[in-house]
Amino acid sequence: MATPRQVTVVTGGGRGIGAAVAVRLARAGHRVGIGYERARESAERTADAVRAEGGEALTVRLDTSVEEQVDALFDQVTEAFGPLTGLVNNAGISGPLGRFLDVSAEEWDRIFDVNVRGSFLVTRRIAPGMAERGFGRIVHLSSVSAERGGGVFGGVAYSAAKAALLGFSRALARELGPSGVTVNSVAPGLIDTDITAGRLDPERKAAMVADIPMGRTGTVTDVADVIAFLARPESEYLTGVTYDINGGSHIH
Repeated sequence: MATPRQVTVVTGGGRGIGAAVAVRLARAGHRVGIGYERARESAERTADAVRAEGGEALTVRLDTSVEEQVDALFDQVTEAFGPLTGLVNNAGISGPLGRFLDVSAEEWDRIFDVNVRGSFLVTRRIAPGMAERGFGRIVHLSSVSAERGGGVFGGVAYSAAKAALLGFSRALARELGPSGVTVNSVAPGLIDTDITAGRLDPERKAAMVADIPMGRTGTVTDVADVIAFLARPESEYLTGVTYDINGGSHIH
C-alpha cells in the first residue's frame, strides 16, 4: 500500500514546542493543521514559518476540552488538506508548583480537562479514520514530571495528568497497532521555550542544569526532531514507546 500524503494536526501549535513541531513536520513534507487557543498572532507566525519551508498550514482556534471546537478543527483541516494521517497531542497546561494539599478540585479538573480529556477528544475524532485507512501516526506530549514525580514545572496534578497520557498511549497502541496506526509518547525534561521563560529563578535553573549530563537545557528543536522521527512512515515498528528528551537528567 502506498503511503498517503502526510496531513498532521498539531494541537497547541502556535507557540513553544508545538510551533517547532509544526515547522519541522512541514520540512518533512507534512501539510499541517495548527490548533491554538489564545495565541492567534503566534499561530499565524508559525503558519508563515511553515509556508517559508515550502509547506502548507492552516490555523484553527481550538480549546481541546470543547468537543464542538475539536469537530470544527477536524472538518476544516480535512476540507483543506484531505484525510488526516498524523496527530501530535501537544496542547496542555501546567499549574502552580505547590503542595498537593493546597490543590483545589477546580484546578485539578482544569489540568485534566486540557491535558487528558482534550487529548482523548481529539484522538477519538481523528483515530477512527486512520484505522479505517490503515495508516496513522499519533504522538502524545507527556513530561519527565510524569516519570520522576514532578519537580520541574507544575505540581501533583500536572504530573498525574501527564502520567495518564503515558497509559493512554500504551493502551491505544495495542488497540490500533493491527490497523497500521502507531501511538507513542515523548517526555521532555527542562526545555527552554517562550512559555517557560522566567518561571525559574536563575539559581534553581543553574542547579538543575548542573544535574543534566549533557550540561544544558533542551531546545524545542530537540523535541521536534524526535516527534518528526516518530511521525515518519518508516517508523512503523515503533509503537507504545516513550522517548525521554532530557539530556540524561532522568536515566532509568
